[in-house]
Parts: sequence; structure tokens; C-alpha cells
Amino acid sequence: MTLRTLASGAVAPLGADVRATVVVACLVLLGLALLWAFVLVSAQEDDPERLYIADRSLSPVFNGFAVAGEQISVLTLLAVPGGIALFGYDGYLYAIDILVAFSVLLLLAQKIRNSGRYTLGGLFSLRASGVAPRVAASLVTLIVTVPILAIQLRAAGITTAFLVGMSTPRAQIVCTVLMAFLVACFAGVADLRGLGFMHVIKVPLALVTLAVVSLLALKQFEWDPGSVLSAAVNKSVAPQQYLSGGIWSDATALGPFNLIGDHLVVILGTAVAPHLILRISASRTGRSARRSMSTAVGLSGVYTVLLIATGFAAAAVVGSGAISAVDADGQSSPILLASAVLPDHPTARIVLVTVMACLVFLAVLTTVASVAFAAAVSFAHDVYAKTSRAKSSGTGEVWALRLAVVILCAAALSVSAATVHHPFEFLMTFSMSVAASCVFPVLIYSFFWRGFNRTGLLWCVYGGLSACVILMACSPFVSGTDDALFPQAGFNWYPFLTPGLISVPTAFLLGWLGSMRSSGQSEAEFRRDEYKLLTGADARPRGR
Repeated sequence: MTLRTLASGAVAPLGADVRATVVVACLVLLGLALLWAFVLVSAQEDDPERLYIADRSLSPVFNGFAVAGEQISVLTLLAVPGGIALFGYDGYLYAIDILVAFSVLLLLAQKIRNSGRYTLGGLFSLRASGVAPRVAASLVTLIVTVPILAIQLRAAGITTAFLVGMSTPRAQIVCTVLMAFLVACFAGVADLRGLGFMHVIKVPLALVTLAVVSLLALKQFEWDPGSVLSAAVNKSVAPQQYLSGGIWSDATALGPFNLIGDHLVVILGTAVAPHLILRISASRTGRSARRSMSTAVGLSGVYTVLLIATGFAAAAVVGSGAISAVDADGQSSPILLASAVLPDHPTARIVLVTVMACLVFLAVLTTVASVAFAAAVSFAHDVYAKTSRAKSSGTGEVWALRLAVVILCAAALSVSAATVHHPFEFLMTFSMSVAASCVFPVLIYSFFWRGFNRTGLLWCVYGGLSACVILMACSPFVSGTDDALFPQAGFNWYPFLTPGLISVPTAFLLGWLGSMRSSGQSEAEFRRDEYKLLTGADARPRGR
């Protein structure tokens, strides 16, 4: 059950008055964001640590809101309610993954912060010395982030074209290019603290906006949630299956195994995303990191409930048929709901739709900027800063960071443009599968197993990556089905939609086998590292 990006709809249900207001409001928001970025540039110092992790000075409440804001992306904001509006129970299951992923990260947050590392390269080198672990980490970071950036930019371009009433493929490409340019400008001058402020602003705006549209929809049914649910069922494409599952064709293939693999990939892949690891590492202490994640889990729970409510409300008020006429996967449902809940109040309707559009724009700007920034930090810190020429040059490292942001956005835009006429949702699945298979097992072994070593790490990373590539290439996402990248081909011998069900256990197994081939840390060395992971303090005697 993989949520797809916004489809290219031929219907433009928003009126000209709404579109004009939306354009003006988004331009004003853009101006404020660029002004904020300019203020950031003027106040910045050429100190990499200050830019990357804000000198580890972020408070638990501030960082908790910022972590929660990382998950309010254009995909979760539009795809989750869209999946619920069209597919009912099948879409509801996907919404729960957001909360579960944050719960997994909550278990790892304190150890990540106490390790003192903030990139995958740093975490991979906890138990493995040399250049090879950092190279592997940089490769994984690139593979994980570029598809996320490409899909977010494509969804942003299509959504922007829909909001301004130009849903032709050419208009969508133009909007995608413009969004990529704006994001690159913003991410290229931002730092972690500045991005955090934008996320903190986004969280209450998202929660209040979703709550308002849900309550206004509930008001139309005389404040009776049961009536809302009944209307959603009656207006769905399959009333008998809407609350029991099975509408989504992907959800029923091979019984529960596809569901297990899909949810496993989304949960584990999201929990160890590089931009979330970077955000957690900016906490003051390990305890502060846990408190930040506790706050983020609470906010994520509220956000998830509101997404579910918005999805069912959209199905009840707008109807699945009207939503699918705009786009086949329902990602326009929050905007259509905002346009439909105030039919007798045109001014209020314009304001509500405009606020929803600004929220979508802010979600694009902040989430894509955060992902690009975290990937660029990995390059600047793990690759550039390790060369002899760059070791003493903080200014050079900062310039490398800025250049990496531009290159990453350009690469993501190229991928998005190259696949504009093809279904490329498999890229998101592949990205999450690589994170779940190559990062999560390494962190678990590094934090909890004394025998884990360099050989085990390399076997785990490259073995998991190879399994993801092979299984994904031979899955129904790539060939053999109507929605595949190559529908006429027939090399889909792997029956599952995601490789996670096989690749994650394979990575764990290879990590164990590789580690058993050579000796790991001594007991004393492991105890020192374990003490640091538990307390954040160095157990080595003073003077050594």
C-alpha cells in the first residue's frame, strides 16, 4: 500500500477569485521566507557546528516542535487524507505509520544524541574506523535523499499548478522548476536553527487549519461523527469495503505479506531518515533528545488524528467521485474540502482555501529544504571536511555545504523531469527500503552488540543495498502491471511491492555473518562506548 504522488488532473474546481488570492498569498509568504533567509545569512558565522546542529543548544520543546514539523510534508499533508478519502481503511493504515515511526525514533534518540555524531558517516564510524564506512554512509545518504527530494518537488509542482488553475503537463513542469529554484535558494542560505523556526511556525498552522476544516465539515452533519462516517461510506466507490479494506488493489495482493513489508519499510525508513537524525543531534543532552521526541510523538499523534479526520470529512462532504475526477489518487482532497465546507460564505471560503494553500507551500519549502540541508551536511562534514586541505577551513566547509545543496536540488529536479511521463512512485519505496535495510540494522548493531565491526557494517550496508536494488528491479512496481514503470515487460518474479520483507532480515543476517568473520571490540572498549551512549560522557580516564 504505497501512497502515490498527486496525479495530473484535468479538472480545475477552484474559481478565479480563489486562485488570484492564493497566488498573492503565496507570493507574500515567499517574500517573508526569503526575507527570513536574508536575516539568517547576515547573522551567520563561518562555524560549521553552529550551522549544522546549532551548537547543540536547542531546547526540548523547540526541537520537539521542529521534529514534528519535519513530518508535515506535502506528501503526508495531501497523500494521507487522499488515501483515506478514496480508499478508507487502507489509507487509514498508512496514517498510523507516521506515529509508529516516531515511536521507533524515540527509542533511539538518546543514544543518537549521546554518541556525539550527527551524520550517517559519523554514526557508521562509531564501531568501524577508516574511510570505507563514511563512503558507504555518503552513498546511502545520497540514495535515500535524492528520490525523496524528487518526489516532493514533483508533488509540489503539480499541487502549485492545480492551485493556480493550470494542470497541463507543461505547467506542472514549470511549477516544479520554480519550486526547485525557490527551495535551493532557501536551503542554500539556511541553517538548522532557522529551519527549525520555520517548522515551529508550520506545526500550529497545520494543526489549526486541519482542525478548522474538520470541525466545519462536522458542523454540516450536526456535529455527529457517525453521520460523517456514514456519508463517507455512502459516497465511496465501494461502500461494502470502505471500512473493511480491500479497495486499494495493492493492499490485498498476497494476503498480509505485502502490507507487512510495506509498513515495515515506511516505519523503519522514516525513523532513521538523515534529516531526523540531524535534528535529534541538535538537542542539548540525551535526556533532552528523549524529551524532544516525546513532544514530537504527542504532536504527531494529534496531526495523525487530524489527517484521518480530514480524509473521512473529505469523503463525506466532497465525495470520492468528485475527488477522483480532479486527481486519481485523491491528494487534492484537503484543498477541495476547504473549498466545500463554507458554501454560503464566499469570503470565508477564499480565506480558508488560501490558508490551506499557504500551508501546502510552507510544507514544501521547509521539508524539502530540511532534507536537502541534511544531505548537504553529510557531504560537507563526511567527505569534504575529511580532506587534508579542508580540515582547517571552516569557511571552505560552509561553501561546500552551500554548493552541495544546489547540486542536490539540481539532481532531484533532473530525476523529477526525466520521469515526468512515467510512474515513479517506486523511487520513494526504494528510498525508504534502503534506509530501513542499510541504516536501521547498522544503528541497532552499533548501539547494542559488542561483536559488531567494520566487516559486519560493510556487509550489512552493501548487502542490504544490493538486495533492495535486485528485488525492487524485479518487483511489480517496475514491470508486469498496468501501473509499472515498464508495463509491457515481464521480469516481475519478486511478488512483493517492497523489498523490505526480505532486505531488512538479509541486512541483519549479513551484518552478523560479516562481524563473525573478524573480531569485534574488546570488552573494555565496548563498555566505554556503551557508557558514552548511555550517559553522553566519555568514560576514558582524564589525561589520556
